[in-house]
Amino acid sequence: MSREFQVTFDAADPISLSLFWAQALDYVVQPPPGSDLPPETPAPDVLDAWTAFLTATGVPPERHRSASAIVDPTGERPRVFFQQVPEPKTAKNRVHLDVRVAPGLEGDARMAALEAECERLVALGASRTRRFEPAPPMSAGFIVMADPEGNEFCLD
Repeated sequence: MSREFQVTFDAADPISLSLFWAQALDYVVQPPPGSDLPPETPAPDVLDAWTAFLTATGVPPERHRSASAIVDPTGERPRVFFQQVPEPKTAKNRVHLDVRVAPGLEGDARMAALEAECERLVALGASRTRRFEPAPPMSAGFIVMADPEGNEFCLD
């Protein structure tokens, strides 16, 4: 039997972190329950819908930014949930995402694709940590990065 799963990030600012990851993964911000917003709805409009929903359901305004979720618009990949926690990140992740941006590419073409994606994500608020050169047959090369809150991930 297969199981569905979601990936959950602890965050200081779940909304901002979800917006970064939505762009990084080509996901969309999940609309509130009962919404008929189409998947291509811009994130600010979805966030406005959430504010209206949370207000209408009696959630205090100070809790409106305490969680967020992003979903694959095709429905094929797992949901990613962001929850606010009081403590800061203190150590290296024990689990991280490998963002597969160069499947099927090798050598210079692969590394160029990884570098292009690295530049795009740095412009969105990520930071570059280290580049690992190809070392066949065990590694095709990858770039280690951190999201805006310091969570490590790899461009693979």
